[in-house]
Amino acid sequence: MAKKTKTALKELIKALEKHVEVLEDPKSNRGKRDRATAQVHAAAIGYASVLHSRTGSESPFLDIPDPGLDADTVASLKAEKDALIARHKAKHPEK
Repeated sequence: MAKKTKTALKELIKALEKHVEVLEDPKSNRGKRDRATAQVHAAAIGYASVLHSRTGSESPFLDIPDPGLDADTVASLKAEKDALIARHKAKHPEK
């Protein structure tokens, strides 16, 4: 995992660019598309982790719903996330 925010950003951009390239290639198979998606996912987690460790900020990706999830599931996940944030802030009011 990258230790600097600029490095994490570059890794995320690279993963996103590769993802688009793979998805737009009509010859790419499901496995290749799945690997490219997993790389974007890992890079986004790495980016969010570096931001949190360096600045204490929460992930910029928390509120992005999966388009494959129904509205009730998204609402449930959002409520769970909000409860976790509230619990964290109660334990660590200085952040």
